[in-house]
Amino acid sequence: MPRIVFTSQLQRFIEAPELETTALVLREALEQAFAGHALLRGYVLDDQGQLRPNVVIYVDGRVVHERRLLDQVLQPTSLIHVLQALSGG
Repeated sequence: MPRIVFTSQLQRFIEAPELETTALVLREALEQAFAGHALLRGYVLDDQGQLRPNVVIYVDGRVVHERRLLDQVLQPTSLIHVLQALSGG
């Protein structure tokens, strides 16, 4: 089953446990993670349901560029990493 891992930085502030999901697409996987952790939704998604600018998601080591639909297809062995996006110089 696909697995979601949240950055340890995030876990210092919000309960965001690693979990396995039955989802077939990324948005569905995120919704399953949010189901038991309401504050997590507000950190990852904005009020329009889009990925926040300060968050980046990798699926199987590749960055997800589609930030609105989050319709990335998942494989049974997919590994999803949800991280804070870093910027600066």
